[in-house]
Amino acid sequence: MILRKYSDIPDEELSPSDPRVHEAGTPIRWRLSLLTTLIVAVAVGAITLVTYWTVSGILTASVDAELDQNATGVISRSENLGSIAGIREDIEQFKLYHPDIRVAVQPGEDSLSYGDAIQFVAPDIPPGADLGTTVQTIGNERVLAKRYSDGTTIVLAQDMARTHDLISALGSVMLGICLLGILLSIVAGAFVSTTGLRPLVRFQRAVDRITHTDELKPIQVHGSDELAQLSISFNEMVETLQESRRRQSSLIADAGHELKTPLTSIRTNVELLLMVLNSGQTIPDDERRDIKHDVIAQLDEMATLINDLVDLARDDGEANPSTVEIDLDQVIDAALTRVERRHPDLTFDVDSEPWPMIGESAALERAVLNLLGNAGKWSPPGGTVRVRLHDGRLEVSDSGPGIAVDEREKVFERFYRSDESRSMPGSGLGLSIVQQTVLRHGGSVWVEESDDGGAKLVATFPGLTR
Repeated sequence: MILRKYSDIPDEELSPSDPRVHEAGTPIRWRLSLLTTLIVAVAVGAITLVTYWTVSGILTASVDAELDQNATGVISRSENLGSIAGIREDIEQFKLYHPDIRVAVQPGEDSLSYGDAIQFVAPDIPPGADLGTTVQTIGNERVLAKRYSDGTTIVLAQDMARTHDLISALGSVMLGICLLGILLSIVAGAFVSTTGLRPLVRFQRAVDRITHTDELKPIQVHGSDELAQLSISFNEMVETLQESRRRQSSLIADAGHELKTPLTSIRTNVELLLMVLNSGQTIPDDERRDIKHDVIAQLDEMATLINDLVDLARDDGEANPSTVEIDLDQVIDAALTRVERRHPDLTFDVDSEPWPMIGESAALERAVLNLLGNAGKWSPPGGTVRVRLHDGRLEVSDSGPGIAVDEREKVFERFYRSDESRSMPGSGLGLSIVQQTVLRHGGSVWVEESDDGGAKLVATFPGLTR
C-alpha cells in the first residue's frame, strides 16, 4: 500500500466535491483566539460602560439631593425672618458656606427675586400638592427650582465643573481598565486556543505520521472529554486498519503457499514432457493420460483456489453490499440444484420451511453451496446429506468421520486443513467464506456432531421483522 501526501496528489485528480479541496483560510487557532478575545472584550466593554453610566448617575443624583436639601433649608430660614433684608442677609450667609452655589429667592407676594440672576424654568405645582420641583442642566450648572403653594420660589444653581472633572477621571480610569481587559483577553484567547487545540495538534501529527511513514501507531488518550473520545475513535480506526493489513498480509502469504503446490506439480509434469520430447523418446499412452489428468486436476485446484480468493476479497472490500428481501428456503433449493450435479451418488434429504430475511442472494447461495459441498465431500459413496431449516436455523449433516472437538473452531480459519483433509480436494477457504457471509448477515455458525457420528454444521440467520 502506497500512501501519498495531499501535496503529492495532482490537482486534476481532485474534483471540486472532494473533501480535501478547500479554500485557504485563517487557521482555527487564530479564529478561536479571535472569538475568545471578542467575547471577553465585549464583556469588559459592556461592564465598563454600565459602570461609567451608573457612577455618573449616582454623582448627579447626589448633587440633586444636596441642592434639594439646601433649598429646603434656605426657604425655611427665609420664612422665619419675614423681611426682604432678612432674606438678603440669609442668602449672603448661605453663600459664605456654599461659594460654588448660586441662589435666588422670590417671595410669594413679590414679583421680584432676590439674590443671583439665574435662568430657570418655573415649576408647576401638581393638583393637591404643596410644591413643585424642576431639576435641569443649564450650561455648566445644575439648576434646581422649588415653588411652594403660596407662590414662593427658590432657585439653586451649582457649578458642575468638579463633578464633571470627577466623571472624566472616572471615564479615563474605566477606559484604562477596558484596554487592560482587552489586552488580557488577547492573552487569554491565545492561551485557551493553544491549550484547547493541543489534542487536535497531537491528532494531526498522528495522522501525518501515518501518511508519511505508513506506521499505524495509536495516540495517547488524555482525559474523558469529546477530544478524548475522538482519540479513542481514532485508535479504534488504527486497530481496524492494522487488523485489515494483517489479514491482507496473511491472505497473500497463505495464498502464495497454497498456490505453490499445484504450480510445482504442473511445472514438474511440464518439465517431464519437455525432457522426454528433447530426448526424442516417446511416452506410453497410459503415462501421457496420467500426466494429462494430473495437470487438469491441478489446474482445477488452482481455479477453485483463485475463485475462493476472489470471493473472499469481494466480501472484504464490499462496504455497501446490495441487500434485498429473500427467502432462505429458495436459496437452499438453488444451491441444491448445483451440488446434486456434482455429487450424483449422494442422497440429499431436505426438510425446510420458508424463512424470509434481508440479505445478499448470491453470497448466501455461495455459502450454502459451500456447506453442502463440504458435507458431500466427506460423505461416503451412497451416503445421505441431511439438510434442515427451521426458524432460521440451518443444519447440514453428513455421515463422514466428523470433526474433532479441538478442531471445530479452526475449520473456519482461512486455508486451515486437518491432517485427514490434506489428501482431499479443496482450497481450505470454503468454510471461511461461510463464516464470513453468515456473520455479515448478523448470524452465527458452528460445528456439532451429527446423529451418526459425522459432522453437523449449524448456521443461524435473523428473520425479517414485519
